Amino acid sequence: MVFGIGIDIIEIDRVQKSIEKYDKHFLNKIYTPGELEYCLNKTNKYQHLAARFAAKEAVYKALSSETDEPGNEYSAANVGWQDIEIFNEPNGLPRVKVFGKVKKLLNGERSLKISISHSRDYVTCVAIVYKNEKI
Repeated sequence: MVFGIGIDIIEIDRVQKSIEKYDKHFLNKIYTPGELEYCLNKTNKYQHLAARFAAKEAVYKALSSETDEPGNEYSAANVGWQDIEIFNEPNGLPRVKVFGKVKKLLNGERSLKISISHSRDYVTCVAIVYKNEKI
């Protein structure tokens, strides 16, 4: 069962300009150490950083659809950038690790899937929150 769907698209140049303007403050606010290690070692680091930014936004939107109720301390509105980490499996598939409030929000009963795509100028991501079902 699907609980939420989120999508985001961002211009790679926009992320690059934010990094050039705010440098480490922006990087350390948005990205986990694991994400920075991965992205900053890539030839096209801005594309990889933009992909993670779009993925985090898409995850936030997918979580928002069900959690933004008054008084819910685990509302997506309270989720921090560091509560979501995007990584790649050895075969290249993007995955999500969750921490803090997102982990409590999903409570082991729900999972996240993402799909990322990019062109020369844009990155987009779709995120789905779904219930874990036993087969």
